[in-house]
Amino acid sequence: MEITGRIVKDASVFKLKENREVVNFTIAVNDSYKPKDSTELKKIVTYIDCSYWLSSKTAQWLKKGALVELFGRIGLNVYIGNDSEAHGSLTFHTSHIKILAFAKSEQETPQISASTKANAEKEPDDLPF
Repeated sequence: MEITGRIVKDASVFKLKENREVVNFTIAVNDSYKPKDSTELKKIVTYIDCSYWLSSKTAQWLKKGALVELFGRIGLNVYIGNDSEAHGSLTFHTSHIKILAFAKSEQETPQISASTKANAEKEPDDLPF
């Protein structure tokens, strides 16, 4: 199975006993449709929890905002909660990750200083040309 989406927050590495590690992250998949007899476009966002067991070093590249294409299978987790009710969750067990667009780092985004803002406010609105 294949899914594509953007990473919601930076991936985390969870350490298990016997030197095993898993990379956990969540992606958002955007979709849209037009309901019958309507011209309005409805947008849906689905959040999918993902796990990657093959290499914990991959976590350094799985940053918030990165666009990823994942290959793997869906797993179902069923459990009885503290409220004595049955609960379930889906996890996408990733076997291959393809990064389509890396997340922008904070260094790449231009920062506007207070002096730049002050100079912009002093410039007149009407231009002479």
